[in-house]
Amino acid sequence: MDVDRTEMIRVNRQINIQLERAATQTIAQKGLTGIQGHLLLCILAHSDKGMSLTDIHQEFGYSMAALSGLVKRLREKGYVRVEPCAQDDRRKLLFGTGKGEEVREFLDRSILRAQDQLYQGFSQEELATLDRLQKKMLKNLSAWRHCNGKEVPKT
Repeated sequence: MDVDRTEMIRVNRQINIQLERAATQTIAQKGLTGIQGHLLLCILAHSDKGMSLTDIHQEFGYSMAALSGLVKRLREKGYVRVEPCAQDDRRKLLFGTGKGEEVREFLDRSILRAQDQLYQGFSQEELATLDRLQKKMLKNLSAWRHCNGKEVPKT
């Protein structure tokens, strides 16, 4: 029996959409979307030294334009503040605020509940296999992206 790879991609997309929708429903009471919550947690985790938009771009893979809009909304809501970098005036660093810290535990619990639901019934072996395969897929896509228009390597 052949595996329908197109169907696998569609299912992966649906998983991401439903996970994002569930996260947004859960944390909407704090005035945040799912991605804003993940972004805020990332910034809070690096609040000791700050985090630049470039750092976030490299970690999440979202476009700089999309990230700028997300950070702008987090700033407007009082969850994040921006400071110039001491070593480079052109670079801006993001830090969590007291209001951001106040929602950290809530966001952590919400994400943990979503993960528990997503991986319900999986054995540790299955989770390890899924983790390994997803990382392999990302590595494959990264190699393909870095071909810069050259012929895609055959596998």
